[in-house]
Amino acid sequence: MKRIMMGIVIGAAACAPTAWATGFGPFNTLPGFIQGEIDHSRYDGVTDDLLTAGLGASGLAGPAPAFDDALAPTPAELRRLAIYNNYRALVDTVPGGGYGEFFGPAVGAGGEGLIAGDEYRAFMRVPGSRVPVTVMVQVPNSFDPHNACMVTAPSSGSRGIYGAIGTAGEWGLKKGCAVVYTDKGTGTGSHNLETDAAQRLDGTLTDQQEPVQFRADLSEPARADFNAQWPDRLAFKHAHSKANPEAQWGRHVLNSIRFGFYVLNQRFGHELRNGKTLKTLWPANTLVIASSVSNGGGASVRAAELDRWGLIDGVAVSEPNVNPRVGPAFSIRQGDGPVITGHSRSLLDYSTALAIYQGCANQAPAIRDLAPLNAVFNPPAVGEAICHSLANKGLVSGATLDDRATDALRILNQDFAIQPEQNLLAPVHFGLSVAQGIAMTYSNAYARAGVEDRLCQLSLAATDAAGAVTPISGAAEAALFSASNGIPPTAGVNLVYDGAEGQPTNLAASVSPSSSQADFGLDALLCLRSLAEGRDAVTGARLRGESAAQARAIARGIDQIRASGNLRGKPTVFVTGRADAILPINHTSRPYVALNALVEGPNSNLRYYEILNAHHLDVLNGFPGLADRYLPLHHYFFQALDLVWARLTERQPLPPSQVVRTLPRGSIAVPLSADNLTPIQAQPAAADRIEFVDRQLRIPD
Repeated sequence: MKRIMMGIVIGAAACAPTAWATGFGPFNTLPGFIQGEIDHSRYDGVTDDLLTAGLGASGLAGPAPAFDDALAPTPAELRRLAIYNNYRALVDTVPGGGYGEFFGPAVGAGGEGLIAGDEYRAFMRVPGSRVPVTVMVQVPNSFDPHNACMVTAPSSGSRGIYGAIGTAGEWGLKKGCAVVYTDKGTGTGSHNLETDAAQRLDGTLTDQQEPVQFRADLSEPARADFNAQWPDRLAFKHAHSKANPEAQWGRHVLNSIRFGFYVLNQRFGHELRNGKTLKTLWPANTLVIASSVSNGGGASVRAAELDRWGLIDGVAVSEPNVNPRVGPAFSIRQGDGPVITGHSRSLLDYSTALAIYQGCANQAPAIRDLAPLNAVFNPPAVGEAICHSLANKGLVSGATLDDRATDALRILNQDFAIQPEQNLLAPVHFGLSVAQGIAMTYSNAYARAGVEDRLCQLSLAATDAAGAVTPISGAAEAALFSASNGIPPTAGVNLVYDGAEGQPTNLAASVSPSSSQADFGLDALLCLRSLAEGRDAVTGARLRGESAAQARAIARGIDQIRASGNLRGKPTVFVTGRADAILPINHTSRPYVALNALVEGPNSNLRYYEILNAHHLDVLNGFPGLADRYLPLHHYFFQALDLVWARLTERQPLPPSQVVRTLPRGSIAVPLSADNLTPIQAQPAAADRIEFVDRQLRIPD
């Protein structure tokens, strides 16, 4: 349908009727799914810009920009802080970690890396839902309509519209491509149930009935009743939209591409002399790469699977959150290790397991004194209490703390096939409540539950130093658009266990009814685990009544988000860190690669590069202990984009799938160098090749 050489995209007119007939065209008219007005801003690249909000490379590495009025920030101030926080959330900006040398706004651009251009934001309607999806297009001044290109940048995690600004956004803008963003139905949308305040498109707060990012689906009487019983609570878009947004992530990315073409044609399309034909930019003459990281990467993969119209030419993603469908019999094996058949567990499955067992496992001798910052993020008394509670319930065995913690670690590494390489990173993630927040948010999302349902007696609120619920401060709420990552605990909003002993309490400080010590609200987490399993996580008994209905709804929701493995032959690169402690590779990238090999066979153009000494959150590499061991996966994500670009524009072959053996720095005092960042090899050694043979994905140690 389209051939691409030397950066010139040559279209075939025959492509048009197919795309137009299916609702993705014509590409020069406003899509019917756009809701309300389009917000357009132009940035001069001097006082403000697309990539850094005027902060420049040095500003992004410096202190956070402040609001003139903390209670009433302007849209420009909210945007600036949102870009600052979202950039730094995914990129290590600490000196010596590679920022400013291997990556960063100024690398390859010079100066401070400011990029002039235009930005367009809007809401997209979603059929069957009252909650809009946010979409944005950035068009740099360097965009060339005669060599048109577009990069998708759906947000990572549950972040808002600027969630991929420092990843796919930066790469695309520097290439002179239009970048299309979407919050994919997650995002920072919050609703204060007490005051009815919610966020407009620009992040400012309103309590009026006007278009907002999210409001809970509650009538006024129902909201009043809820507040009377559960005061000072908040609802969040991803958890409480009743939409299971992940089921539509691929469609949201495709729609963002459609909106991107509309914007480009408004800028660059023109009528021919006869006055009857509008020259357009569209898929046949525009190179489109689907990209992003984590959830955003998973969304772009799902978009490629859905793309029957040739909208997307190639895919380049990092650590994608993909939940491969379960069915075809294949296995995974690393080196001479065990053959893994229990792969492809869902995100909710392994996250609830991590939420339950990791706090105890962190006290195992194999982790306790070796994991960086373990004692800081995991006080031994809390870990011991969790181990004690698990032992009392028969979920771990052993007479001593060491025995119980070692058994908890065995359960995660063996029963749940979570790589041992993640063990030293897991304590930081547990202390930050990563798995706990994922478990709560995704349980609600998959069940299409509302805030009023309070699955497993969990809600969201600000809490005081003792863990008790308190009204969120005006300053904290005003900054949520800029400071929140969309999945509490975040920006002053915490997980609250309403069933905790004494009173509703911050989950991290909660005492479960079945315990006498603070055990991180283990009973609530076991409840979420039961809903994920479809049976009582402690007794194994069948769930009944409301719990059974909720578990069935969650199972349906998970079925809706499973990936097919069919990338339609598109040139695709995955890069993933072997030490990923959020999205374990035996349930995400690895089984997807194997599934794709089965589904597409010799037509597959997927390549997988597994990076040693790399993990999910590069920002943590700025801490001592972590900097010693881990390298920026971000660097390899940009390599992935470069490889796909070269494949599409110059017909360069993609290197074979391989393990990339990096060299740790050894100390945060030792600056990162090229010697640490082993490149992806065009012809890797046989001992480094990842291969799918006899229905087994074989990965070198």
